[in-house]
Amino acid sequence: MVYTSPLPDIDVPNSLLGPFVLQHAERLANEPALVDGVNGRSLTFAELQGEVMALAGGLAARGFGKGDVLALMAPNIPEYAVAFHGTAWAGGSVTTINPTYTAGEVKHQLKDSGARILVTVSMFLGIAREAAEGTDVESVFTIDESDAPNVTELMGTPLTKQAAADVNDVVTLPYSSGTTGLSKGVMLTHRNLIANLVQTAAMLPISEGETVLAFLPFFHIYGMQVLMNGALFQGGKVVTMPRFDLEQFLSLAQDHKVERAFVAPPIVLALAKHPLVDHYDLSALKSVFSGAAPLGAELAQEAGARLGCEVVQGYGMTELSPVSHATPEGQFKPGTIGVLAPSTESRIVDPDTGNDLGEGEDGEVWVRGPQVMPGYLNNESATASTIDTDGWLHTGDVGHVDKDGHFTIVDRLKELIKYKGFQVPPAELEALLVTHPAIADAAVIGIPDDEAGELPKAFITLKDGVEASAEDIQSFVADQVASYKQIRLLEFVPEIPKSASGKILRRMLRDN
Repeated sequence: MVYTSPLPDIDVPNSLLGPFVLQHAERLANEPALVDGVNGRSLTFAELQGEVMALAGGLAARGFGKGDVLALMAPNIPEYAVAFHGTAWAGGSVTTINPTYTAGEVKHQLKDSGARILVTVSMFLGIAREAAEGTDVESVFTIDESDAPNVTELMGTPLTKQAAADVNDVVTLPYSSGTTGLSKGVMLTHRNLIANLVQTAAMLPISEGETVLAFLPFFHIYGMQVLMNGALFQGGKVVTMPRFDLEQFLSLAQDHKVERAFVAPPIVLALAKHPLVDHYDLSALKSVFSGAAPLGAELAQEAGARLGCEVVQGYGMTELSPVSHATPEGQFKPGTIGVLAPSTESRIVDPDTGNDLGEGEDGEVWVRGPQVMPGYLNNESATASTIDTDGWLHTGDVGHVDKDGHFTIVDRLKELIKYKGFQVPPAELEALLVTHPAIADAAVIGIPDDEAGELPKAFITLKDGVEASAEDIQSFVADQVASYKQIRLLEFVPEIPKSASGKILRRMLRDN
């Protein structure tokens, strides 16, 4: 059975991303578009548009345009939007890089995406330069002051008209971890992103002038789309936070009279339990929307009772631009991810038989709609295993739908671990662990955790006659991967349970 949204279908504007997001820039010229939450620095809509056009003009003068890629590795600051949209306005694509990546992880993304230019900040300049060696990157620029060329040197005569491009051109390339191998470039088009902005606005509208606190990273699709682009195209004000700090978050929410907070489950936990919350006036809050990882029903209700507002959740994936399900105002049902976004279809499918399942029956959630990516960059096999010939994206998540059209996610077919909203691929960690001279075999699973969602736990079998401590192994991993991929728990076992074909039996490890 094909399930559809209870909300009216949308029309996807035939526009490119930059003009769409900046559609109110002239009318709201003197209104703040982006504010640095740390120091109060701001860009008005007119200044944002001017800098976007100047960067686009400078890029075009360098011969950068359609088919070219700029890599952006920076924290949430107002200039992030300038770099992102200046690239898009020039007709190019942006690949957004996690600033906590190691040089090796950054290099993989630079090489796979074919990036020509890398924009970062001084804090990450060393890693950026190391990663850029041996790639197609011609120049590295920083947004702030450093011994590298400043991004202002990229700016030129403003390109007042969006460079020629097609709505089906790839405009951004965020990278998504898989259960095997290295991360994959998710090709998202102008049409994908605009469709999902309109879909999300129909469910979670942001009022003109409304303040959105943006600590969820812009390199991640949630922060990029729901916060940065979603607020700007509706005329909202984006207050950026380069990292999450609870006291600063609460202070900014109080001072800006934030009405809706977009968060992830660890922040819901803090809002429910941390004593600091009682010292701030959050009475303007009407709702808290949680995404990026599963949110328990009891925790949502506890936070909602303390704050006096709805605490709801939604669901999405990088490959879905990202939202496919969300909870509109007044439709909260504990434990559910809400209803389908407009113009989105879903099926619940038995993973063993391929048959559709009915209400209340658990199966893999499939999604189809204009927000579904065209595929993974340079990876036809991964694309074919994720999107079938009828356009259904197989999410790898197990769930069910109730009589009211609300969906609930209960498990995952995929083996990805979700740590604070970030995807941690067990196979990548396992491949790294077995390079340790003391380790004979290894397996990694996710252990449920109220704050993080899941914690990566390693099961280790040591080589005969060789010793190593848990601390040694955790340090070995920590030196080579981003912080969110680090092993948080470790257990030594005599052997790793495997099937006859050699596949790790993770469920046996979970059941121990």
